[in-house]
Amino acid sequence: MAYTSYVAVGDSFTEGLNDPPIHATGVDPGQAERFRGWADRVAEHLGRLQPGFRYANLAIRGKVLDQIIAEQVPLAMEMQPDLISFCAGGNDLLRPGSDPDRMAKKLAAAVRDLRSTGADVLLFTGVDPRDTPIMRRARGTFATFYLHVRSIADLYGCHLVDQWSMQGLRDWRAWSDDRLHMNEHGHRMVAAKVLDVLGVPSEDTWRTVWPPREDVDPRAKRREDAQWVREHLVPWIGRRLTGRSSGDGLAAKRPDLAPLDSTGS
Repeated sequence: MAYTSYVAVGDSFTEGLNDPPIHATGVDPGQAERFRGWADRVAEHLGRLQPGFRYANLAIRGKVLDQIIAEQVPLAMEMQPDLISFCAGGNDLLRPGSDPDRMAKKLAAAVRDLRSTGADVLLFTGVDPRDTPIMRRARGTFATFYLHVRSIADLYGCHLVDQWSMQGLRDWRAWSDDRLHMNEHGHRMVAAKVLDVLGVPSEDTWRTVWPPREDVDPRAKRREDAQWVREHLVPWIGRRLTGRSSGDGLAAKRPDLAPLDSTGS
């Protein structure tokens, strides 16, 4: 299918953290941290194949499932695109007491609504968290939710991007310093996987095989871990305890369904 329009909804993963923009200079001060990300990369590729292609990205970092369903899903439905990507739930699963079964019921209802517009819908599992210090204790909760996602994709005829099976994403070289968001390499792999799932040829591959890493000095590793705790983990815990979000006060980077050469604002 030649897609003519695409709307992305979700959180920081879909917003594109931490994949830097192509042009870091001359950026609007209000968009100083306007990251690129896998969704932008997919849109750029689809746009090269279809003249007049339009794209909106409604994703905002820190948003939880309820917020995405309430704030972004209705806008995506109003835009009536050919393709909608919907990835949500990761921020919920990081919170104590999250219920993957209840989350799945909400997700299923939103997916049903999105599919009722006639759009193709992309759903995502997350990456296996067994190598991530914050998340590996909740691995069973993550796995339960992502099994629900697979079932919902099958039930409603959605495309499924299975990141759990992407072994290249289990290497830290695909991630930024905060260990929660992918870097350019990770986003490029996800974009390649999305295009593969959509049946669209791409020059990139998601089957990345990393070269062996040199042995790391245990003392250097401890210093890296301590730095990560100070710079990333403690601020993250602080936001959770005070009810704040990294996305507070931020707007979507491409709020309107507009041609790719437009900012969409």
